[in-house]
Amino acid sequence: MRPAEVGRTKDAGWQIGVSKTLDHSVEEVWDFLTSSAGTAIWLGEGVTVSPEPGEGYETTAGVRGETRSFTRHRRIRLTWRPPDWRHDTTLQLSVTPAGEGRARLGVHQERLADAAERELQRKHWQGVVNAIVDALAR
Repeated sequence: MRPAEVGRTKDAGWQIGVSKTLDHSVEEVWDFLTSSAGTAIWLGEGVTVSPEPGEGYETTAGVRGETRSFTRHRRIRLTWRPPDWRHDTTLQLSVTPAGEGRARLGVHQERLADAAERELQRKHWQGVVNAIVDALAR
């Protein structure tokens, strides 16, 4: 029997998750994530995320996809594909309570091509989460 590979699932292929607990309420974090300034950090410039499933988007940098689900103050799930990739991935941002006035921001991406793409995306989403933390601190 082969040992399990870190980050590889039976059903969703390669995946990555990054999370951070923030000293802001769920509502504050959610409102920032769905604002134009917040969306520009995690998704890209020039778009808003539609709450309507099936609604597409394309950033000025060419990242494109469509909304899969949108639950206010809880979770955004969408497809995500940079212009130089040949496959879609599934991206999910979640915001959950983490105590009085605190929230946990989670970023999960699945259907990645391989371990190298997983590592690339792990670094990418760590940088994104840090940029969101910095922006909320201002």
